Amino acid sequence: MKTFPEEPLDNPVWHSLTNMHSDYCIEYNGVKFYHPDFTPFGAFIHIEDTTKALLKHSELLDEFFIVGDKPKLPSSFNIKKYVGLQMIIYKEINIPISEKIIELNETHHDDLMTLIKLVYPHFFKKKTPLLGRYFGIYNNGVLIAAAGERMQTKNFTEISAVVTHPEHTGNGYAKQLVTYTAKKIFEKGKIPFLHVDQNNTGPIQLYKKLGFKLRREMQYWLISRA
Repeated sequence: MKTFPEEPLDNPVWHSLTNMHSDYCIEYNGVKFYHPDFTPFGAFIHIEDTTKALLKHSELLDEFFIVGDKPKLPSSFNIKKYVGLQMIIYKEINIPISEKIIELNETHHDDLMTLIKLVYPHFFKKKTPLLGRYFGIYNNGVLIAAAGERMQTKNFTEISAVVTHPEHTGNGYAKQLVTYTAKKIFEKGKIPFLHVDQNNTGPIQLYKKLGFKLRREMQYWLISRA
């Protein structure tokens, strides 16, 4: 079982933007953000005052997230805290895959965005699929389930956007897609991890059954102007 130092996962946005996703980074004096076309996440490390950076980034987005430590806000801004769980797995998932799963490309973009808008609209932007590989299941020409890769460091890749069309839940599609996506990550010699809202008990139980272990809590700070 391959293992790597896990410290980059303590601040995954920062290390993704420093490493594999540096081409998508906007930086303001020590605070790094994904370009708004990709995802509304930012992070910092070892910085005392984030006010100027938040003011600058708010010119691009009405609201966005700092992931990790609580930032220092400009006086005219609001902040709301969300808590997610970071989970990780170190061995391939041993369950059968009965559905035909395909790797999505630019020809599937509209289908993916249509599905995402139904169930996962907040964090997914028009260029999010460019951050990694996305996989899907079609039924009668309609994309009914998908999952993909988002944040990435040299040794770790995040599984993200695990979605199933509301009319097709309960058929094990999410389980098979997570299994398949994790397998593809392992094939690259990397370790899969994911984030899930602490109140989203259904997916949490699914991930535990698949073999994911809780690693830590992650704080998400939603920033907006007053």
